[in-house]
Amino acid sequence: MSTITAQMVKELRELTGAGMMDCKAALAETNGDMEAAVDWLRKKGIAKADKKAGRTAAEGLIGIDSGLREAVAVEVNSETDFVARNDAFQTLVRNVAKAALAHDGDHAKTSAAKYPGSDKSVAETIKDAVGTIGENISFRRSAKLKVGEGVVATYVHNAVGDNLGKMGVLVAIETAGKAEAAHAFARQVAMHVAAANPMALTVEEIDPKAVERERAIFAEQARASGKPENIIEKMVEGRLRKFYEEVVLLKQAFVLNPDVTVEKALKDAEKDFGAPAKITGFVRFALGEGIEKETSDFAAEVAAAVKK
Repeated sequence: MSTITAQMVKELRELTGAGMMDCKAALAETNGDMEAAVDWLRKKGIAKADKKAGRTAAEGLIGIDSGLREAVAVEVNSETDFVARNDAFQTLVRNVAKAALAHDGDHAKTSAAKYPGSDKSVAETIKDAVGTIGENISFRRSAKLKVGEGVVATYVHNAVGDNLGKMGVLVAIETAGKAEAAHAFARQVAMHVAAANPMALTVEEIDPKAVERERAIFAEQARASGKPENIIEKMVEGRLRKFYEEVVLLKQAFVLNPDVTVEKALKDAEKDFGAPAKITGFVRFALGEGIEKETSDFAAEVAAAVKK
């Protein structure tokens, strides 16, 4: 049997919000398998769905740059928030975003590309910045959206400057309609994405493994009610529909008007565009999502619980 460490209990608690002793029991029951432990807690009704995107830990900034019918988001990390407020660091992030826009948002190509206004590459410039600023700095990721006809809108949340903040969102809409109206609506959708954190644009784009995982959990929860299998299947399908409404962008209740879905809001907005429209993609970068950060006081608390 695997040894259950304080760090494992801490991580599971951050993922699920469950109590320390429940997390310890879940890990013991699943031989230390983190994903299985999350499912174990959910089946017991102790935890909600795993939302790893909420594990924001690293410092730094999300940078946005945009052009005609295209936009890019980048994440550049630093060790402290103090450095993220530094003008030199902010200039670095803006220029990395500028380079990423010119290289299709491809991380490898951007890293190897010339840093704007310099003969050095982006990677070399970041390395130099580490020595100058005195902290470890890394260009973590980048993504770009582009449309042939239509708009790509951007939104920066918790902004610290123009196109810089703790979260960046891009939303692309294809339409032959009025660009100004389409851009205004796309920005509203970008604000929605920032708040609602969808998993995918459509049901078809959700990872089939994620759907099967939810189906298995819902089925076990339903069987606990003692209902016959034919009723259980209907219960599972109903819960899956609810799951889609929570994680699929087009099926989510629109934050600016919860009485309609994003899909319906888009259909209504077509009247202002003067033409049909389609959301073709979105990008949501939250600073440090998925990166853990040491919290020694809490770790000590967990360690005490593990020893009981």
